[in-house]
Amino acid sequence: MTEVTADRADASATAPQKVPAYSWYALGVLVVIYVLNFIDRNILSILAEDIKADLGLGDDQIGFLYGTAFGVFYALFGIPLGKLADSWHRVRLMTTGLAVWSAFTVLSGFAKNFATLSVARIGVGVGEATASPSAYSLISDWFPKKMRATALAIYSSGLYIGGGVSLLIGGEIVERWNEAFPTDAPFGLAGWQAAFIIVGLPGLLLACIVFTLREPLRGESEGLVTPPPVDPFRGFVRELLAVIPPFTLIGALSAGTRGLIINLAGLLVIGGVAYAMSVLTANVQQWVAIGVGYYAIFSWVTTLKRRDGAAFRLIWGTPAFLTTVLGYSMVAFMSYAASFWAAPYAIRILEEAPSTAGWWIGGPGAVAGFLGVIAGGRIADWLRERNPAGRLLMVAFGLVAAAPFLFVMFTTQDPVVFYICAFLQSLFGSSALGGAAATTQDLVLPRMRGTATATFFLGTTLVGLALGPYMAGQVSAMTGSLSTGGLSLLVAVPIGLVMLAIAYRTVPAAEATLIERARAAGEPLD
Repeated sequence: MTEVTADRADASATAPQKVPAYSWYALGVLVVIYVLNFIDRNILSILAEDIKADLGLGDDQIGFLYGTAFGVFYALFGIPLGKLADSWHRVRLMTTGLAVWSAFTVLSGFAKNFATLSVARIGVGVGEATASPSAYSLISDWFPKKMRATALAIYSSGLYIGGGVSLLIGGEIVERWNEAFPTDAPFGLAGWQAAFIIVGLPGLLLACIVFTLREPLRGESEGLVTPPPVDPFRGFVRELLAVIPPFTLIGALSAGTRGLIINLAGLLVIGGVAYAMSVLTANVQQWVAIGVGYYAIFSWVTTLKRRDGAAFRLIWGTPAFLTTVLGYSMVAFMSYAASFWAAPYAIRILEEAPSTAGWWIGGPGAVAGFLGVIAGGRIADWLRERNPAGRLLMVAFGLVAAAPFLFVMFTTQDPVVFYICAFLQSLFGSSALGGAAATTQDLVLPRMRGTATATFFLGTTLVGLALGPYMAGQVSAMTGSLSTGGLSLLVAVPIGLVMLAIAYRTVPAAEATLIERARAAGEPLD
């Protein structure tokens, strides 16, 4: 990049910019997509007790279905799909993904056992992996840098709205269906199966609207317009082969004997840890899935280092980026698990009806999440204007402020106290997301945003989603106490604070040297 071009990019990032009305319309459509994304993902929570009874499952298996089966494949396919979002038409990618995950949600309604429901959840995870890499990249081109945390927070509000709505409508559907059809239900469907089908169908219709969105110029908001690649699918196929076992061995061998030895060493270490954990917990499917996921990520990172040195340097070679991701992952660890196990706790321990639990957890939870993520994003932007690492203060606040309310949630026997604490836990926990997401986007070049987003979601899924809900369920199964399972989540607080403290100290320098480090890694910026 020449000095004049660099100055133009800096001016573009700091000069006042009016956001076109179309950008706000497109953001609204993305929010609706994310609402459906989390309805389809989170409805399992309110259906968990019915599924357990119908299929004869334990809490550890339910935690696996919600977190690991979905999360591992969401994370793995997020990598090649993130690469595709960096090179192909992002609107078309999101349209395809929306149709896929909606179809698998419908198919979940026809599951008759643990295995088929697991496969359906995997399909939902693969489809949903298209959404956020595409959305984060689109939003970064539709909105200027100074408004990025706010725009990303508005988009992320769909997470909390969808999560809340899923409990509201899921509880109502299952109760009304079971009351209307105590025997001889249409197609032999139970209430929980009907709920999956009903919430999955609207996504197929929305895909038609999403297809009409206009694709913005990549990098235009920062004066770093990036021309589209000649062969956009080449990188996608390469990443797909790099991350999906056993093709990972082929990718490793292409780097020579040393590359293959490193890959096999990683496989042995990760496989050994996974085997030990499966013996310790007597839960083979959980740790096989986790082992496959972590080995695949290890293979992908070593391949990325060889194929795209600049992206590796700015993402995996930057402590500021990694500690930001890991710090927020601890927020996700608590938040995913608390939001999922809240409904089973209310139904099982507090003896609330599913519709009542869905109403008082889902409705207020949606409001709390929406308010928290919007306010958190705005405050994070305000702090960023005064401190290069200011957004991370908001992330730390979300981690610490939510913890006391999570403690009370899983110890109280009073439904009113439980619902109030669930509201406040969601309010404060959600405030961290916008600041964390915007920080990671600021630490990479425009062409790397989809890959950076996929990496961000590796943390939130393989650490937060795949481990949080499962750990609470596993501890519950081992101790016979769902309360103890919920309280075990508090281990995330000290770990997250250490990560965020490191990020706070390193982010300013990392952002200030972004262009310099990219050029040193071989990025052509002329």
